[in-house]
Amino acid sequence: MTARTAPHTSPTAAVVTAVTDTTTATQENDVTTGATVWLTGLPSAGKTTIAHELAGLLRAEGHRVEVLDGDEIREFISAGLGFSREDRHTNVQRIGFVAELLARNGVKALVPVIAPYADSRDAVRERHAENGTSYLEIHVATPVEVCSVRDVKGLYAKQAAGELTGLTGVDDPYEEPRTPDLRIESQHQTVQESAASVYALLSERGLA
Repeated sequence: MTARTAPHTSPTAAVVTAVTDTTTATQENDVTTGATVWLTGLPSAGKTTIAHELAGLLRAEGHRVEVLDGDEIREFISAGLGFSREDRHTNVQRIGFVAELLARNGVKALVPVIAPYADSRDAVRERHAENGTSYLEIHVATPVEVCSVRDVKGLYAKQAAGELTGLTGVDDPYEEPRTPDLRIESQHQTVQESAASVYALLSERGLA
C-alpha cells in the first residue's frame, strides 16, 4: 500500500494566506464610513453625555470614532480665543475643519459643541458638502430652565451670582437650528434613548 502524502504548501504561501485572512477579518470588523455628527445645544443640555454614549454604540460595531470635546479644543487648538461673536465663529470653524478631515478619512467625528450662531454652523455644513463628506446636525433642545438645574459646570450659578457674563442662552444669543437633521428633547428621555435616536438616524442614512 502506498502512503498518501499531504499536499505541500510553501512557507511563503502560508504567510500570504494568513495575512489575507487577517486583513479580511479586520476589514469585516472595521467600518470605515466617516461622518460628522454635530450636537448643538445650550450648556448642560446633555450634548457630551449623549456623544459618549453614541460613541460606545458605534465602537462596539467596529466604527472608528472620535469625540471632539469643546473644552479640549479650546485648550489645545483655540487657546487665546475669547467668547466674542468673532472668536466663537473662529473656534467653530476650526472644529469644523478638524471634524471634516477626520470624517473624510473614515472616522465618525462626534462634536458636542454649542456653536451658538446659525451662520457658523452653516459654514461648517457647507465645508462638508464641498468635500462630499456626510454631516448631521443634531439639536439637543433641552430648555434653559432644565439646563440651569443640571448646571454641570456651575456656569448658570456663576452667571446668577454676577461672576460670569456672556453665557449662551442667558445673556448671550443662541440661534436654534431651524431644520436640524434631528431634534432631541433630552429632558423627556434617557441618555440611552437619546443616543439610540441618533444611531437610528445614522443607520437610516447608511452611515451605521
